[in-house]
Amino acid sequence: MPFEVIGPISEIEIIAAGHGVRDRHRLRAMYGGRRWRKLKGIAAVRVGDGRLFRAELHWYEAQGMARVRMKIKRFLD
Repeated sequence: MPFEVIGPISEIEIIAAGHGVRDRHRLRAMYGGRRWRKLKGIAAVRVGDGRLFRAELHWYEAQGMARVRMKIKRFLD
């Protein structure tokens, strides 16, 4: 489902880091970077049909790299 993040992401927490990130080998092969972390946070999102929701998001990031593979884990409202 395509979506767009509206505004800042709050309540950011680290889920896994270093060897705890299962996809770290694939992430390094596709995007490069080191010290990958998996994070979660809450943000307002606009889904494909234009409706707005608050949602819990999960994504990966490495130092000096943008957020990659962001997905909606669950809707909060």
